[in-house]
Amino acid sequence: MRVAVVTFDGFNELDSFIASALINRRRADGLEAFITTPTPVVTSMNGVPVTGQRPIEFVTEAEVVLIGSGVKTRDVVADDRLLSRLPLDPGRQLIGSQCSGALVLARLGLLGSMPVCTDRTSRPFVEADGVKVLDVPFHAEGNIATAGGCLASQYLATWVITRTLGEEAARAVLDYVAPVGENDETVERALRTVYGGSGLRLR
Repeated sequence: MRVAVVTFDGFNELDSFIASALINRRRADGLEAFITTPTPVVTSMNGVPVTGQRPIEFVTEAEVVLIGSGVKTRDVVADDRLLSRLPLDPGRQLIGSQCSGALVLARLGLLGSMPVCTDRTSRPFVEADGVKVLDVPFHAEGNIATAGGCLASQYLATWVITRTLGEEAARAVLDYVAPVGENDETVERALRTVYGGSGLRLR
């Protein structure tokens, strides 16, 4: 099960790296995330150059696609040629967005009437596209999920792990990365957020 973490120039490091790092904790189970970029090298919003692990065309092969955010997302959605390289299919893929990545899902026509989560800065631009924005960190319907706020990337990763490998796999990852002394709190909060925001049932 391959996960394309789509990472554009000007990306937010927290969004791309937290999601990919958490998901890759289950690499031994066959779930693996790759930083997927439209050019060989992209530079983060803080000037960190990163070499992509997979080209943008990898999104057509991946079972899961997560659209990261960044300071240039409005340029991304204005670039029809770039968007044409993202032929996503929620019928066979799990698709998620982080913060301003919701703009990409909207421009690709994947949302329909679905409300989304995004960050405060991106909210007015998402709403200008006619999309309702929720005041929660995570929301999913079917095979599409959105997260809002940089640290909500943990919820997007939890959703991916839960949907592909199950709840126990997600619990193990969250317990491992939780701040010492806050393990139970961290695990339960993430699962409540994801299950409550996706209509799934928490065991």
